[in-house]
Amino acid sequence: MNKPVLQWGVIALVLGLTACAPPPGTPPAPDADWGFYGGDAGGQRFSSAAQITPANVKTLKVAWTWSSGDMATKGEAMDRAAFEATPILVGKRLFVCSPFNEISALDPETGRQIWRHDPAIDTSMDYPNDFTCRGVAHWRDARAPADQPCAERIFAATNDRRLIALDAASGKPCPGFGAAGTVDVGAGVTLRRPAGMQITSAPVVVGGVVIVGSSIDDNQAIDETKGTVRAYDARTGAPRWTFDPLGRAGEGYRAGAANVWAPMSTDPARGLVFLPTSSASPDFYGAARKGDGRDANSVVALKAETGEIAWAFQTTHHDVWDYDVPAQPTLATITWGGITRPAVLQATKQGLLFTLDRETGAPIIPVEERPVPQDGAPGEALSPTQPFPVAPRSLSPNTITPKEAYGLTPWDRGACRKLIAGAQRGGLYTPPSTKGTLVYPFTGGGVNWGGLAFDPTHNIVFVNTSSALHKVTLIPADAVAAARKAEPDQEISPQTGAPYGAKREIVLSPLGLPCNPPPWGMLHAVDMTDGRILWEVPLGTTQDLVPFSQFFVRGTGTPNFGGPIVTGSGLVFIGAAMDRYLRAFDAGTGKELWKGRLPAGGQATPMTYVYKGRQYVVIAAGGHAKSGTKRGDQLIAYALPK
Repeated sequence: MNKPVLQWGVIALVLGLTACAPPPGTPPAPDADWGFYGGDAGGQRFSSAAQITPANVKTLKVAWTWSSGDMATKGEAMDRAAFEATPILVGKRLFVCSPFNEISALDPETGRQIWRHDPAIDTSMDYPNDFTCRGVAHWRDARAPADQPCAERIFAATNDRRLIALDAASGKPCPGFGAAGTVDVGAGVTLRRPAGMQITSAPVVVGGVVIVGSSIDDNQAIDETKGTVRAYDARTGAPRWTFDPLGRAGEGYRAGAANVWAPMSTDPARGLVFLPTSSASPDFYGAARKGDGRDANSVVALKAETGEIAWAFQTTHHDVWDYDVPAQPTLATITWGGITRPAVLQATKQGLLFTLDRETGAPIIPVEERPVPQDGAPGEALSPTQPFPVAPRSLSPNTITPKEAYGLTPWDRGACRKLIAGAQRGGLYTPPSTKGTLVYPFTGGGVNWGGLAFDPTHNIVFVNTSSALHKVTLIPADAVAAARKAEPDQEISPQTGAPYGAKREIVLSPLGLPCNPPPWGMLHAVDMTDGRILWEVPLGTTQDLVPFSQFFVRGTGTPNFGGPIVTGSGLVFIGAAMDRYLRAFDAGTGKELWKGRLPAGGQATPMTYVYKGRQYVVIAAGGHAKSGTKRGDQLIAYALPK
């Protein structure tokens, strides 16, 4: 047992001896904000708050709830919505966005709405990632008097490609920013269809520069919209710079996208912004984009003032698996090999965790280039190797045989065995094929946009993963239209300009459960001192997937969307799973200590804060359209009994 686990074990023992029953009154704690989407500018998702402990967490109760009202007002649009927001707390206000970009300020003690701004987006649009808003950003203008309107601003980016600046106190648009408080981020952008580009993650602000990415249609064409990152003056909204992740790909490289749809992070002291870039277009065939793709599928550090590249590190070469860098780069100070240094921790859809020097991008934990499967589709030019960190080991399984097929009965297990046997399966990085190739982990991860949490006191990463199979089948271009007509409910993308379209389907049993063996969702703890896995436990149950199944199958976990947070008392809080619970785990052992039933899916990352001496844990419970979890529109705040 390592030192951090021992430390937490002693704390838990002492608390258990002195607090076997909840005390009659909880002592007040120092107030603590959660001022950024990821807790701090670097996205550590750590709070020093320690009022809620492993000893008393079982007494958590709902302190307040707040509803955006979307269930009553948005109608059928809720079937294309995902409430993935993580609120922020700055001073005396909690700020949150709904999937439809309505920004609200709430009282942190009661959930009472203080103000609300509705940008009135068109809910008839069909965006590639549904209606989504993961968060907002707060900025204090150091040049402005504290009592001046818009001295403190909330920046929000919308699904319909606007960047909005609001006065944090009143919610009114800032008149000096853009046109009446709004900048049109999509101005001058040519889209293949009106909803082909949206903004789903929170803006970030460094100094006086506000920066936004975008989410762009996958698999539609070779000549897709470029994944340009844009920066604006935080006071005026004037354009400052743009950055195209494919700008250094070289002559003859024909592609688009490589956009930044996942959350970004910043290092204000170094003046850097860190971008997680996605794959170049189209996802599953890359003959027109020979080469690695340079800054696609990379962690890219830019100088925030100018947009100049400081460094870049690529996690997937010549991606034909939709293995975007999906999560916020986490800035942490880690100790590896006895040396402490500032780092960037980047988790990937493949279930890998890269640890990079924050100033140079060089791997702190060594990375090896290992040979990977070849034999791509005709004309394809795959990379002969891919990068693998030597530690930690992969957090997700990536090989499967028909004998490993899962099923609750011999009937559905046999069906899964046939599905697996009938596909191309060579392990991680096996290229898509006309026969159909198993992509494992599936394109939802491994790790997805929920990212990881880092405890700086104990040098430990907490991260959740999903495990499922995708089957990707290349379809000759002249057969795509017929395939789409024959299977209208399947995802079949044209990849216009390429010789192949692509069908992507999740590999499920007739009962609707994954065909690969469980656990299908896991929560892991990784010691960054040496890369060891301290513990890993299943995350979630099947009770809301197959009714009553939780009574005869256990330890399965579920695929999950959303991330963890960790607190100073040694608790990891996470929703994410498909069974509508917010859970608390012991950070030292991985033992589940508490769970609270949510009114809808909790596919969001929680946050915590201390206000007027009382610690709250808050999560958005609104469900996720693509996951099929129950839809809703509430924030739920938990706290210890008064």
